[in-house]
Amino acid sequence: MRYSITVNLNKAVIRATDGIIEEDWIPIDYTLGGEAEVAECPYGDVHRLVVRRTRLTGKQAELFPSWRYHAFITDRLGSAIFLDADHRNHAVVELNIRDLKEGAGMAHCPSGAFNANAAWTVLATVAHNMVRWIASLGLEHHGPVVMKTIRRKFLTVPGRLTRRSRRMQVHLPTARPWATEWSACFDRLRALPPRT
Repeated sequence: MRYSITVNLNKAVIRATDGIIEEDWIPIDYTLGGEAEVAECPYGDVHRLVVRRTRLTGKQAELFPSWRYHAFITDRLGSAIFLDADHRNHAVVELNIRDLKEGAGMAHCPSGAFNANAAWTVLATVAHNMVRWIASLGLEHHGPVVMKTIRRKFLTVPGRLTRRSRRMQVHLPTARPWATEWSACFDRLRALPPRT
């Protein structure tokens, strides 16, 4: 068994991080509008401490000029860059599980009956995947978007669908704050070629 566990930035971790020399920090492609670096150092007798530090660049850097640190201990093999990327992938999986519970209704399975819960799980997963496809194909940015946000901004839109001159027309509220984003998303989804 191998492990990769996020650690709090307690005094011992900060001491170990302060001991990393500047030449050991390796730049990584991690964040837009900022820079990120990864380094590692020993921690205790059997652990490796892998640390990622990030900071903003440009105008925002004037507000937050210092580095922000994220550290985890591991006994896994591989470079610090590989281990950091893999550790972040696990975080993405955990965020999707949380989103499935909070956004798709998995937190409240309907009953104690196995078959009912199995059906509920399948339906929640299908709904979650459909919302993810809308975000991936219809939105301009592909960063993490919470399912509740997509539902609120793009799916639960009050409006009317009418047909005029053999064309469908959507009538949306004029004062909706996300009307432009919704229209752009709708146009992108409608422009997708049909599956054959």
